[in-house]
Amino acid sequence: MANLLLLGLMKFLHDLFTVLWIGGMLTLGVVVLPSLRNTLGKGPEMKNITEAIRIRLSRVALVSIVGLFITGVFISNSSPLFGGYISFSNTYSMLLAIKHILIGIMVVISLIRNKLLSRMTPETMQKQEKLGTVLLLLNIILGISVLLLSGYTAALSTIEALPR
Repeated sequence: MANLLLLGLMKFLHDLFTVLWIGGMLTLGVVVLPSLRNTLGKGPEMKNITEAIRIRLSRVALVSIVGLFITGVFISNSSPLFGGYISFSNTYSMLLAIKHILIGIMVVISLIRNKLLSRMTPETMQKQEKLGTVLLLLNIILGISVLLLSGYTAALSTIEALPR
């Protein structure tokens, strides 16, 4: 019973961190930034607000990434299908490996995007904002792909647990 409670808690926290990170990116890219652009245009007020949002979401993303790593290690090790973090020994491990690679790419893109946007000057603002938006959209697409792979790995775990 204790293992079930611990695994349930880890899965809950893993889902929560996923929602915070990927949901934050989706909300930012689909709702917040377009709304701010339509309302404020491109001026210093827009830059100040988006910078404040970027700083807060960066903190949430960092906590989420660390939390995802810790809970992911626990969840992975509890599955009998788990063959290693970058293993292609079975379908479950292969999907998990692809998921881990995509997450690594997402983390790198997030770091690049944060560096890029934190070093904006008035002369480079338009070009850097455009590149920042492209990187955000790329991370959203990768995040959705990670969610799809998570759904498949959860389905595989469920199917394998069923009596035959």
